[in-house]
Amino acid sequence: MPDAAHLAAFALVCLGMVLTPGPNMAYLVSRTVVQGRAAGLVSLTGVAAGFVVYLLCAAFGITALLVAVPFAYDALRLAGAAYLFFLAWQAVRPGGRSPFDTRPLPPDGAGRLFAMGFLTSVLNPKIAVMYLSLLPQFIDPAAGGVLTQSLALGLLQIAVSLTVNAVIVLSAGSVAAFLKGRPLWLLAQRWFMGTVLAGLALGAATDARR
Repeated sequence: MPDAAHLAAFALVCLGMVLTPGPNMAYLVSRTVVQGRAAGLVSLTGVAAGFVVYLLCAAFGITALLVAVPFAYDALRLAGAAYLFFLAWQAVRPGGRSPFDTRPLPPDGAGRLFAMGFLTSVLNPKIAVMYLSLLPQFIDPAAGGVLTQSLALGLLQIAVSLTVNAVIVLSAGSVAAFLKGRPLWLLAQRWFMGTVLAGLALGAATDARR
């Protein structure tokens, strides 16, 4: 199992990632505003199912890769840093959108809500990078089995993401209404997340603990 310091650091990275505007957040907010909190929560269960798919694939794949290729850690670390810098730019670039700047969606039944949440999660490149490039940075082979650590970290990511996204779903209507017509608040939210992402990217790029 990862030690407490690694778990806390990874939880912080997960928090930064889940608060970053992306397909999952944009879909959940728009769906909740258009169709209500219940629809948003059903969609969130689909998003969670997508996380589980990534968790299982990444846990077994990372285990094999880090054992077979000595320099895989550095390659994954630098790839993760590059993508975090890209996300930071996407957050602050001119013309960028906040996830609370909602878009219209047609009402859907529970089955389609779950399926759309699942597809949004599985096709979200941010989640792929989280599992394939960032998660290995918090795995220490000296601390025990790589597979066990991968599963533990993945379950922590799912717990953090579900908690934060549930709060977002429950408050989406109020937050969207508050931010509507307040472009400076939307801009501040984007720059805050861009700064957080850039800091995470810099930390990943300069991490040389192995």
